[in-house]
Order: sequence, then structure tokens, then C-alpha cells
Amino acid sequence: MTGGRLVRPSVSIPPMSITRDTIVHADPAKQDRYDRAYMKMALEWAKLSHCTRKKVGALIVKEGMIISDGYNGTPTGFPNDCEDASGLTLWYVLHAEANAIMKVARSTNNAGGATLYLTHSPCKECSKLILQAGIKRLVFLDPYKDPSGLDLLRNGGVMVHQLEKL
Repeated sequence: MTGGRLVRPSVSIPPMSITRDTIVHADPAKQDRYDRAYMKMALEWAKLSHCTRKKVGALIVKEGMIISDGYNGTPTGFPNDCEDASGLTLWYVLHAEANAIMKVARSTNNAGGATLYLTHSPCKECSKLILQAGIKRLVFLDPYKDPSGLDLLRNGGVMVHQLEKL
């Protein structure tokens, strides 16, 4: 206090930049730190999957908050077996990103302008869902065998970023 007045110290707030409706830290090192932290959480979420061939995890983050999560698996009420006797994935198994997007759809939130953290890049069908959900940024770790889903997202204006190994 000086002369009976409260003096507030000057606080420097780190700049944020808005790119394609997605908040991205102006400091690339800070953005990378957050991207890696959220990806570690997606990897943990993938461990919840009952699938044996591939375990995939997803997180949807909007305005610094996790608004949804998902992992690959069967629909609610079905047996948790994801593969048939020969090891092929059953046709009705849901992908992690589809589960996360459907979870948001059942809530009062929406994924418009959000970032999707995905342990594996999306297939073509899930890429359509990502675009329709309004997700503006994708961060993934491992590429899927067919890159056409990523091509669709890039053509649709989604920012796509592959992380180096954690």
C-alpha cells in the first residue's frame, strides 16, 4: 500500500495465439510440454482397452480442460472381446476417437475448437467424425497404416501434429 492506495504489482501473462479457432501456446516449448502430458494420459487410457491386437486411447481437450476420453472397445452391453478366434477385429468394435466423440455428444459440452490427443492416427471413417465434431487440432503418436484419414483432416483445415516418441 502506498498513500492509502493498494498498488497491484504488474503481472506478465504469457501470450497465447489463436490459430484456426484453437488455442495454441505462443511458446512452442510450453505447447510441446502440454501435448506430451496429454498424450501420456491418452496412453494410460489406452491400457483400459480389452482389445489384444491394438490398444488405442483418446482425449479431447478444450480451453485447457479434458472434456472427453475414450479407448477402443465394444459397445456398451457387448462382451469385451474385440477380436474373433483368428485374431481379426470384430466389425462392431468402436475406435477410441469415436468413443470420445460420442461421449461428448451425450454431454452438455461440444468439441468445437478442441484438440484431440490420439495414440494412433485416425482411420478414414473416424476422420469424418473428427471433422463433423468441429475438432480443430489433432495430436497423435503412431501412424495408422492408411494415411488417407490424415489427408482428409488436413484438407478439412484441421491442424495435424505427430509427436516424436515419448
